[in-house]
Amino acid sequence: MVLDVHRLRLLREVQRLGTLAAVARALSYSPSAISQQLAQLEAEAGVPLLEPVGRGVRLTEQARVLVRHTEAILHRLELARAELAASLDEVAGTLRVASFQTVVLALVPTALTELAQRHPGLRVEITHRDPDAAYAGLLARDHDIVLGEEYPGLPAPPDPGVETEDLAHDELRLALPARGPHRRATTRPADLAAIPWVLEPPDTPPGRWALTACRTMGFEPDVRFESPDVLLQVHLVEKGLAAALLPDLLWTDRVHGVRLRRLPSRPHRRLFTAVRSGATTHPAVRVFREALHRARTG
Repeated sequence: MVLDVHRLRLLREVQRLGTLAAVARALSYSPSAISQQLAQLEAEAGVPLLEPVGRGVRLTEQARVLVRHTEAILHRLELARAELAASLDEVAGTLRVASFQTVVLALVPTALTELAQRHPGLRVEITHRDPDAAYAGLLARDHDIVLGEEYPGLPAPPDPGVETEDLAHDELRLALPARGPHRRATTRPADLAAIPWVLEPPDTPPGRWALTACRTMGFEPDVRFESPDVLLQVHLVEKGLAAALLPDLLWTDRVHGVRLRRLPSRPHRRLFTAVRSGATTHPAVRVFREALHRARTG
């Protein structure tokens, strides 16, 4: 019996995400392509791996056995790749990073400048991905490292096959206009309820957290603008058009036309890096993480 490692990964993703359609979306395949790959894996294994449940499928007991061994196989492969790379004299190759906007704006340019000087043979590619797609891509080896965030009260469930390392705890603050008709607004609930707001979409962790934070402070925000683009949010506050709840990392180089105020209990978001289990000692992962930490503290 010879089992294809790529197909074993797909089976693990079915267990993690629950449906063939979800796996197809996360990995940019068609559902029929996923189904064909798993049918071939069934033929290789010689046992049924999926059984229908309503409109979906679930793993058989034999499939769950394979997934348990798949985790161990993939972990050993990552250890082998890391050890092989560490045996070389230089840190080289391509490191593929999935990130979100604020870290790319504030930390990544400094880290990339340092890496270009210290490790010119290392190519770093960065792309923006939503969290679900980022982790699916990490486990599918489309990315090598994910820069992630976790908002207060919204812990990210641990993913099998993923190891995380804290990067920073970033305070979240109220950003009020310093110009325009709302420049004299205070932090009293009545004032905050009267200001236009810009928030991230409510179906995202930052958006859910922000709505909860506003309601905890005793007011319902008048959300006039909804966008995941933090630069747009900053621009609207600077122009006196809206208030926002924004992380400190955004203000590394600029605080123009903005009044920053601490929130009750001084909430922080957790910033972290995530890699596949076994990849923490890979030289490219190690030097990238070290450069990010120096960018954060330097």
